[in-house]
Amino acid sequence: MDENLTQSQIGRAAWIGLAAILVFFHLGLIFSGLIPNLVSRPLHMALALPWIFLFGAKRGWPLMSGLVLTVLGGGAAIWIAVNHEMLGDQYGFVEGWFQTGVAIVLLITVIEAARRAIGWPLPLVATLALAYALWGQHIPGEFGHAGTPLPSFLGNMTIAEGGIWGSLTAVSVGVVSIFVIFGAVLNAGEAGQGFMNVAAAAAGRLKGGAAKVSVLSSALFGSISGSASANVASTGAITLPAMTRLGYPKQLAAGVEAVASSGGQIMPPLMGAGAFVMVELTGTPYTTIMSAAILPAILYFWAVWVGINAYATRFELRGIAAGEQPATRDVIITSLFFLMPFTVLMLGMFAYGYTPQYAACLAIIVGAFLLMFDGHFHFDLARAGQRCALAFISAARQVAMIASIILCASIVIGVLGVTGLGIKITSLILSGSSGMLWPSLVLTALACLVLGMEVPTTAAYVICVSVAGPALMQLGLEPLQAHLFVFWFALLSTITPPVCGAVFIAAGMIGENWVKVAITAMSLGLGLYIIPMGMIANPAILTLSTAPGAAILAFAQIGLGLALISHGAIARGPTLFRLFAGVAGMLVIFLPSVLMPFLS
Repeated sequence: MDENLTQSQIGRAAWIGLAAILVFFHLGLIFSGLIPNLVSRPLHMALALPWIFLFGAKRGWPLMSGLVLTVLGGGAAIWIAVNHEMLGDQYGFVEGWFQTGVAIVLLITVIEAARRAIGWPLPLVATLALAYALWGQHIPGEFGHAGTPLPSFLGNMTIAEGGIWGSLTAVSVGVVSIFVIFGAVLNAGEAGQGFMNVAAAAAGRLKGGAAKVSVLSSALFGSISGSASANVASTGAITLPAMTRLGYPKQLAAGVEAVASSGGQIMPPLMGAGAFVMVELTGTPYTTIMSAAILPAILYFWAVWVGINAYATRFELRGIAAGEQPATRDVIITSLFFLMPFTVLMLGMFAYGYTPQYAACLAIIVGAFLLMFDGHFHFDLARAGQRCALAFISAARQVAMIASIILCASIVIGVLGVTGLGIKITSLILSGSSGMLWPSLVLTALACLVLGMEVPTTAAYVICVSVAGPALMQLGLEPLQAHLFVFWFALLSTITPPVCGAVFIAAGMIGENWVKVAITAMSLGLGLYIIPMGMIANPAILTLSTAPGAAILAFAQIGLGLALISHGAIARGPTLFRLFAGVAGMLVIFLPSVLMPFLS
């Protein structure tokens, strides 16, 4: 037994050490200056593979195959990094059987890593994309292509700065990983409790207070976690029992948590890694994307808040008793654990003009220092060590998962570029909508919903915007407007049946039928369906940094419309009155854009 315990301790120490290497590698890239892309990106993949294939793997075939793929795939990636200068002189052509084998191993490893991390759908799309690239010349008609020589195709995908080492992977290496580490450091300490305390102090005593605490805490927590599922599991562990204890219907409690947690992915700064991918795809500064995204995100939570008020009136839901509220001293102290790192982050970006990733590194240093203290500011070195280990492990697992998604999605993007398929799909969307904007938006929204059912939000966004984004921009949308529209609709599947991950988790945690929870979540989350359309009808809402007055006016207009729609959908009263409220809300949001062509 002592021997097993020792082996277990050694194994955990090895994983902590490997996680620390991954974390310090990515932090080091920010401080070390220019590192060749064909060094940093393959090493990023090599460090991620053990966490996908080996960490938590069961004995037998999964472990053995994972070990083989880790060695072969990691070895191939390291070979690329070591020989990057030689490969740069080959201009995207593999030479000889060995390099061909390296390319094939890399593609197989990337696809299998994504399958083990998130399931079949995205790897299947990537496999079909590869098949199309290799044999699409045999397809008759406009959807065939001229064919690509194998050495050129494999070279573009695996030894050049395209394909799996393209711009999306650059985002994963240089920005997303840093913010994931930042979130892991905050979550390992007292910041999570600080979020809950601030939310409870701000909204706990209000009507429906426990539900409103869930909304605020999920918005705060989600702004750094960027994951709806992680958000439900973490904040839900506290808010769901609190709502149940106060007599909230289970379907309402779970619906509130699912909707509030989904909103974390549209709340800056992290936005489920989508904001950083958007920077690369649009060429828009990160701070501009943050300023454009913040007002729509607030509107989303405003719509949820109004819906909770309506439900609170219907079910006579009370707030949290004064005796159960956190003490003012606890609120102030625990809030410092997230306010101090966030202040450093914001000052770095906005006051000193640092890059987001550099500012995040400074915030990580502050957050790591705070791990040494508890909620009463008592110093404990042993506890700090445990928290650092937790932060390392959590960061490594999340970085590896995002890396597997981004690398696999990069295969799809690479094929779209090499074969010209993206342009053909854009033409199909334009012809299917007869060149009209709103039908194109509906087609794009449906595509986002279907794809988002089976792949994470960021991957669904990347694929959808790659094929539909150009069509929307040809029809007159600004790039950022089109990208935010697609990103929001890629999030629909978190609460929309038949596949609604946040709903499944919340329903399971509280023991309620998931269909009932989904119906409640959809009524509370109406903003998720309407606000993206509102951004198209009222583009001024995205101009907070350049035209704040117009942005605030559009914000108030959409907010009023959402309140009317939410009231009509949820509140009790005569059906005719509720229908009138809903129609009035839609008119408030969309009528100005309908009248604008006639007024100009």
